[in-house]
Amino acid sequence: MGQKKVLVTDKLADAGLEVLREKGFQVDMLLDLSPEQLIETIPAYDALIVRSGTQVTREVIEAGANLKIIGRAGVGVDNVDVAAATDRGVIVCNAPVSNIVSAAEQTMCLLLACARNTAQANASMHAHKWERGRFMGVELFEKTLAIFGLGRIGGLVAERARAFGMNLVGYDPYCSPERAEQLGVTLYDDIDEILPIADFITVHLPKTKETIGMFGPEQYARMKDGVILVNAARGGIYDVKSLADFIAAGKVFAAGIDVWEDEPCTDSPLHEFDNALLMPHLGASTKEAQLRAGVQTAQYVAAGLEGSIVPTAVNMAPVPPEVMSAVGPYVPACQLMGSMLAQIDGEVPQSLKIELEGALVSSDPSILVAGTLKGLLTYHSTTTVTPVNAATVAKRHGIKVETASDREAGGYSSAVRVSADGTEIACTMVDDAQKPRLISLLGYKMDIAPGARSLIFEYVDAPGRVGVIGTILGEAGVNITTMQIGTKPEERCALVYMNVEGEVDDAVLDKLRSSLEDLKNLWYVKL
Repeated sequence: MGQKKVLVTDKLADAGLEVLREKGFQVDMLLDLSPEQLIETIPAYDALIVRSGTQVTREVIEAGANLKIIGRAGVGVDNVDVAAATDRGVIVCNAPVSNIVSAAEQTMCLLLACARNTAQANASMHAHKWERGRFMGVELFEKTLAIFGLGRIGGLVAERARAFGMNLVGYDPYCSPERAEQLGVTLYDDIDEILPIADFITVHLPKTKETIGMFGPEQYARMKDGVILVNAARGGIYDVKSLADFIAAGKVFAAGIDVWEDEPCTDSPLHEFDNALLMPHLGASTKEAQLRAGVQTAQYVAAGLEGSIVPTAVNMAPVPPEVMSAVGPYVPACQLMGSMLAQIDGEVPQSLKIELEGALVSSDPSILVAGTLKGLLTYHSTTTVTPVNAATVAKRHGIKVETASDREAGGYSSAVRVSADGTEIACTMVDDAQKPRLISLLGYKMDIAPGARSLIFEYVDAPGRVGVIGTILGEAGVNITTMQIGTKPEERCALVYMNVEGEVDDAVLDKLRSSLEDLKNLWYVKL
């Protein structure tokens, strides 16, 4: 296989480009491509990274014969045809936490600037005027801020607004009462109940059919006189045409708008009002956010190209942060176990069972199922397997997948157990390094971190077996780095797991097989 190629069509932080190059990928940054040029260029590339300036249409995706992953360096993926990517088994990922601090700070900036007439006073001073009496403002202290959407950014805004001494109320049908309590926000089920009590309103909602135009004439009419509105989320949540009418009537004291339904926006009904603070979508425009977006997207794209699970993939089952923190470290372990099972069994299994144990018992297993299938099927097949199409590929291979859970984890806090046609293996994570440790194989208990090359012996237990193995490997220049022995007393059998350094060729394997009495199985596993 040749060097994998990444096409970047919008400006990306140099640190992000370096992440990809350090991993051995060829990175080409081609800016300002026309749609036709992008379609002509994309077939040669394995990955595409964009910001908001490139439209990744179905035509582009279908032209990407080698395309495996699309990275959007930012939060939204509005400019990517996710459905088309899913149809083609192409991962679409983003950097959803890269700009959350910047967006939250932008919200606070707009709230303060609107409350204190900052932009108008600045313009007056630049016009060589001194109009101190014209720009009477209001405090945030002890005012009620209504937050619509209490996700990552809404939560950060709540924390910051609380530091200003604001009274916080909120609306988010997906926010748990526990999270709202933690944020110090009083939740409301009905939007109409919030509108009359809010001195300030900020929205942190995605762009959907339900949220576009969510605030129109009826909602503005129910609001408190002198309300201040802010939007640093998505354009169109406030109906700007009717908002202009309510600003003109004095119902709305000020509005801070950073995002627009159609961008770039150089004219709107709000442009004529001094107390409408208008920004050209600057929520993510900080050096820190741009750096994080570039680096995080590059890391996720690299993971996708290397065959690992991409935690921010938007076209697979969503993985909330709290779930990812619990099961995420087990993804490499599941890929490892899948690969090991493939090498031990030698055949594509008809049944695959993934069991979450101990502290993982209530976690969503979907990302671990994808990881296991990835390890299993990539070893067996040249078919491209991604988290997006893993279930489809499994079905195509005739694999029936099931999941289970068990509150017991064999003395460990958590573990994942995988069985392929009855061949069983289990791993846990027990240290800060979060490296997989093998705790069970074929029913033999053990505790060892698998290496890149391993020899696994199963034989009828008897003295001197390990000595014979060590002698043969030593003569071949193969070093044993770590070893574990598991036994089944009732069967008088032992399983020896050896991590080795140095290539073990067929001649060495043949000699091991012929020299060990009562040898039941011998596997040479590469991970």
